Amino acid sequence: MSELFGIHDLDALEGQITGWLLDMKTRNETIAAVDRGEIGERRWYVRMRGEEKEFTTVWITLGQRTLKYETYVMPAPEENAEQLYEHLLRRNESLVGAHFSIGIEDAMFLRGEMPLRMVDEEELDRVIGTLYATVERVFPVIIRIGFASRFAE
Repeated sequence: MSELFGIHDLDALEGQITGWLLDMKTRNETIAAVDRGEIGERRWYVRMRGEEKEFTTVWITLGQRTLKYETYVMPAPEENAEQLYEHLLRRNESLVGAHFSIGIEDAMFLRGEMPLRMVDEEELDRVIGTLYATVERVFPVIIRIGFASRFAE
């Protein structure tokens, strides 16, 4: 089990994460916005401009033991659901630190988490970059599987 961080450690890490994310935004023009969740939440979102998918937003949540991260990939498929799920499960095999999952309203998400002791600027950058690159790589394929008739000529 991951170690439990105290309130002062979480406050310090929250400040570091905020600073790291804002610094990433100044260095990376792909990042359109960095913002916070509700007041009192230890949650951020990083919104990035894409080429294959117009925007990808990574939500980052600081807990007492882990840093969770996720991004919405696409809505529930209208067709070919079994083929889509198989495709994403096979993609999970090559991912490190993240996995595709089915979430609310059967939408597709890419999620992961890490122990707080591993959180640093380099690892946060790797996580955000991995989620962004994965969505950019798979989105054109999976949207055509799940909504094939919309792309038929």
